[in-house]
Amino acid sequence: MAVVVQSSQGWVLNACSLIDQGYSHCIRWRGGRKSLVRCRFKRQCFQILKSHYSVNAGAAVDGGNADVLQKVNKPSKKRKRKHSELNQGEIDSQVFHEKIRSVILKGTKSLVDAAQLLGYLNGATDAVTEPLPFQECSLAALCEMAKELPLVDDEEQEECAQLLVAEDGRTAHVDLFSRVTENREDWTTVATLMGEEYVIPPHTAFLLSDFTRIQPLLHYGRKFDLIVMDPPWENKSVKRSRRYSSLPSSQLKRLPIPQLASTNCLVVTWVTNRPSHLRFVRDELYPHWGIEVVAEWFWIKVTTSGQFVFPLDSQHKKPYEVLVLGRYRSSSDTPISSSETSEVPVEDCRLIVSVPSALHSQKPSLSEVLKLYVGEEAMCLELFARSLQPGWTSWGNEVLKFQHSNYFTLTPADDPKDISKDEICTDKPTPASKSPGESSPPHHRPTTVD
Repeated sequence: MAVVVQSSQGWVLNACSLIDQGYSHCIRWRGGRKSLVRCRFKRQCFQILKSHYSVNAGAAVDGGNADVLQKVNKPSKKRKRKHSELNQGEIDSQVFHEKIRSVILKGTKSLVDAAQLLGYLNGATDAVTEPLPFQECSLAALCEMAKELPLVDDEEQEECAQLLVAEDGRTAHVDLFSRVTENREDWTTVATLMGEEYVIPPHTAFLLSDFTRIQPLLHYGRKFDLIVMDPPWENKSVKRSRRYSSLPSSQLKRLPIPQLASTNCLVVTWVTNRPSHLRFVRDELYPHWGIEVVAEWFWIKVTTSGQFVFPLDSQHKKPYEVLVLGRYRSSSDTPISSSETSEVPVEDCRLIVSVPSALHSQKPSLSEVLKLYVGEEAMCLELFARSLQPGWTSWGNEVLKFQHSNYFTLTPADDPKDISKDEICTDKPTPASKSPGESSPPHHRPTTVD
């Protein structure tokens, strides 16, 4: 079950199941022949068994005693600064943390307790002993090289989309860098792209490009009811690790959100725990686009036993990240209250609790928790995406990163009878002609607690 618990405080998600639920019917093309395969995201990616500190699980979520947590941590080799030596950013971080600390502590305890009553977050795992999958991602470099290719002219806007699967059912030859690629089929396709195998979910559209080549997405002609983005925020650890290229905050204002958003579109932005980034989104970025801030949510990272992955009061890494939610208000529209529309009000300070991926920068899917606020048939877009979601449109210079076949377990199922009814999606089939941004109804029911 992807949504394990749903309550007035938030949700407990099984992030791996969220990925899997779109891959039950999967076809693989190799050597001009197709075969039916079982497809599951590798379980070891979500086996975070221990916290990054030695403390009792109950104390981690129940007590949250900062003094105890600091004593059990190994002493740092660096000389600790006195409180008076904290810079303004660190002081702002402490103030923000103290403001939300009790909400996170109490809400997480309630949600984890409810999940454990259902047998989840109790330390049980699939006991997968295989090493973490690894795939050297060269997509960003390929995007740089693709800048030499000509862009699609405005006169050719109707040709800005291309099919991943040709009429004969085979994977088509596609231009990934200057056209939006669509998989309109009702099944997942394991396709060879750029010499590598990628797992492409059904009713998906994506564009592989960087910030300077986003024009084909505009020419695609879609207006979206939900836009989620995870910007590559600048910070010291990213510069040191060189995992990916960061983007200055000021450059984010150039994103064409007003051209992509429908009226009352819900816009959700992942924000690091730097208060300066949070202030920028709330006070500059959203107002620049005409977006009204409606809520702040928190993603709480826990182990398979329900402990925080980092000390709640750690001075360095926190076990949570912030999401800023807002509604796009077109300047040409007359302001109306939510009671006069079908818009569902967004509650503030909701928590999303899940075991994080051990793979860097892989966020949990928000599709299930956000559908209440945008509707079942919403057109959904993810910006700066590193993976694909069924029914969504995605853009980014690493948009296929976590779709590489190395991150999935693919096993033959040549006889369709080998796949049980429970594994086959029980949704009503989505017509092949349906727009790629439209999603199908979910096929599970979350447990709700008060």
